[in-house]
Amino acid sequence: MKRLEELLYGVAVRHVTGSREVEVTSLHLDSRQVVSGTLFAAIPGTITDGHAYIPQAIAQGASVIVCERLPERLHERVTYVEVTNAAVAIGEIASRFYGNPSQALKLVGITGTNGKTTTATLLYQLVEALGNKAGLISTIRNMIHGEEIQSTHTTPDAIQLNHLLSRMADAGCSYCFMEVSSHAIDQQRIAGLTFAGGVFTNITHDHLDYHQSFDRYIRAKKSFFDQLSPEAFALVNKDDKHGMVMLQNCIARKTSFGLSTMADFRCKVLENTVQGLHLLIAGQEVWFRLIGRFNAYNLLSAYASAILLGFEQTEILTALSHLQPVEGRFNYVTSPTGITAIVDYAHTPDALQNVLETINDIREGSGELITVVGAGGNRDTAKRPVMAGIASQFSNRVILTSDNPRFEDPETILDEMKTGIPVGYDRNLLVIADRKEAIRTACALARPGDYILVAGKGHEPYQEIKGIRYPFDDQAIVREIFEINQPITNP
Repeated sequence: MKRLEELLYGVAVRHVTGSREVEVTSLHLDSRQVVSGTLFAAIPGTITDGHAYIPQAIAQGASVIVCERLPERLHERVTYVEVTNAAVAIGEIASRFYGNPSQALKLVGITGTNGKTTTATLLYQLVEALGNKAGLISTIRNMIHGEEIQSTHTTPDAIQLNHLLSRMADAGCSYCFMEVSSHAIDQQRIAGLTFAGGVFTNITHDHLDYHQSFDRYIRAKKSFFDQLSPEAFALVNKDDKHGMVMLQNCIARKTSFGLSTMADFRCKVLENTVQGLHLLIAGQEVWFRLIGRFNAYNLLSAYASAILLGFEQTEILTALSHLQPVEGRFNYVTSPTGITAIVDYAHTPDALQNVLETINDIREGSGELITVVGAGGNRDTAKRPVMAGIASQFSNRVILTSDNPRFEDPETILDEMKTGIPVGYDRNLLVIADRKEAIRTACALARPGDYILVAGKGHEPYQEIKGIRYPFDDQAIVREIFEINQPITNP
């Protein structure tokens, strides 16, 4: 419970109608969750406007309304706080309500198109392995020093985020590693947080359904680095042509990593095999259990972040060398007949190409590569034909199938994907909308020594159709078809 006057300290308030001395017992963005004593923030959204739910919030007992415009009818018992930007205001208010938890932690945000989950998870596991209590906020799961908390968004809303960070601080965590999505940056979900560092992995074609243009997508990512303090570090992938853009006008300590350019932190890929990566990093040769050049970037960014946080080089490399790949990222199983199936979350053109190139690097002899891939519904449509084209160029056979169609017709999505198949490649193409049947067909076509890539869903245990999430697990289906009981493994 906090006094409103205390919560509003430093917030850009236009006007307050009512008492500033009212006690606030809870914060909510969803009017259905409001109870007596709640502060309800009315945030304009992309689909609905929170201002429309102010009457419901008041009816359920809200004592404070934070809004960008006052409703026509004002209630005497309610305090109205007018602000210019309600999303920013609730972030700052939530931070104070929960005792500024981000200041009690060394909070590192990881942003980029690909590699966020792996980098954040590696850092969490690394810091824990080095004897420290840490937290993780990621697409797959949230963790508080070994305790798993359900993850519903890549980056939670400002209230949930501060609540989670406060639980980490109360549990004695000293560090938190958090994926920072472009949606979260644009929607000000990280407003009011204090970051010890920011990491940029890369930026490629994605989320243009939301951002409308690649330039706006880049600017959303860059604004995260613009917010960092002089005490924080800003670590960017210098091999990405947009990496240095992130550092323009950034006042944090600027540093970089890369495999191909002269960066502050560098490494060299010595070997890339199905057993893992052999890297030359910081003058030392180290074997890692992750596979693929793209994971060399993830490992290097985790190493560099740990150095910037003050950890010792040899201890970092030793701990990193024992870590496993993240769930749904290049997880594989080999059938009794010698067919290798790989399940990966790759759902962008760049991520898909990275995984396909990695498989082609490690497969031996005359073994072929069969790729099963789809594209999500109600998302960026421009990447659909691009992904199909990449799959056909880097695979011997391609099976286009349904991903999470959501509210779209799967056949329409598949038709759009087919337009990206280059002339002459269609003879090795199958289109099977039923995802389970597509995976089954790939397994039936494969011969000993072949590889199958099932891309797009990775760790997800569901398939979303018409607003309903049906149980569906790529990994479980592969095991069922291969008649293997043990889970798909990491190297």
